[in-house]
Amino acid sequence: MYKVKRLIFMLTALVTLTAGAQQAQCGIDNKAFGDGERLDYVLKFNWQFIWFRVGTARMTTRIDSFQGQKAWRADLLTSGNPRLDKYFVMRDTLLSYCSYADLTPLYFRKGAHEGKRYYADELWFSYPRGHCHLRRHEVTSHGEHLWSDKEYKDCIYDMMSIFLRARNFDSSSMSEGDILPMPISDASDLSNSWLKYMGKKTFKMDSGEKFRCVVFSFMQNEKGKNRELIRFWITDDLNHIPVRLDMNLNFGSAKAFLTSYKGVRNEMTSKVQ
Repeated sequence: MYKVKRLIFMLTALVTLTAGAQQAQCGIDNKAFGDGERLDYVLKFNWQFIWFRVGTARMTTRIDSFQGQKAWRADLLTSGNPRLDKYFVMRDTLLSYCSYADLTPLYFRKGAHEGKRYYADELWFSYPRGHCHLRRHEVTSHGEHLWSDKEYKDCIYDMMSIFLRARNFDSSSMSEGDILPMPISDASDLSNSWLKYMGKKTFKMDSGEKFRCVVFSFMQNEKGKNRELIRFWITDDLNHIPVRLDMNLNFGSAKAFLTSYKGVRNEMTSKVQ
C-alpha cells in the first residue's frame, strides 16, 4: 500500500442534507494552502548503499466543485525516470476532493502503473447518521472490478485527504511523542495508523534554502507490530509544506525532497536567513 508515490493521498455517491450537517466532525479549518499551489519533488531510492534519482512528483491544489458543491481538488502525479523503465515502471496519479468549508473527504482515486501491474482504487465518502460511509471500488491488476461498502462510527481518510489535514495541525501545543490517530482506507482495506510528533529540526534543501521544520512519523500496526512507514519534515509556519519524506518500503528505502514551490498561501516565515 505504501510505496514511493504515497510521499510524503475516486460512480456517484450523494451527500444528503442531513449528512452535510455532520461533516464537520471529520473536518479541520484550512489555513495552510490556497488555490493554485504547486509543489515539486525529486524521488530517490537506495540500493546497496547508493542513492539513485528514480523520478519526480508534483502536487497541485485548487478550488473546484464536486457533485455540485464547492470543493478543494488535490492532484498528485508521480513519474519514474524513463531511463529506468526497463527495470521498474512507475506512473501514478492520485486525485482527491475535500469539502471547501473544512476539508472533509468526499472522493479519492488512485491509478497506479507499477512494474507490469496496473490497478486503481476509488473511494466515495458520505456521512449518514453522523457515521462515515465508504463506497469502495477496486480494479485489480488482473482487471477484476471489486465493489464493497463499509460504515464506521469514526472518521476515515484516504492517503491524500490525510495529507491535506496534517498540513493544518497546530504543533505549538504538542510535546515530543504525542500521538494522533489517523485511520486510512484504500479500496480493499483499513489501516491501523497514526502520526507521532518527533519535535523540530532544521532542513537544508539542495538549493541551499534552510527551513525550520516540525517532524512527524507516520506509523502503522501490521500483524501486531508497530512499523514506521514515513518520517516527514514540514515547514514550521502556516504553510506546513513537506520538504522531505523518508520512506521505509518493503523493498528498500526511498526519499522525496522538495525542489520548488509556487503559489503558497502564506509567507514562508520558517525560512532561515
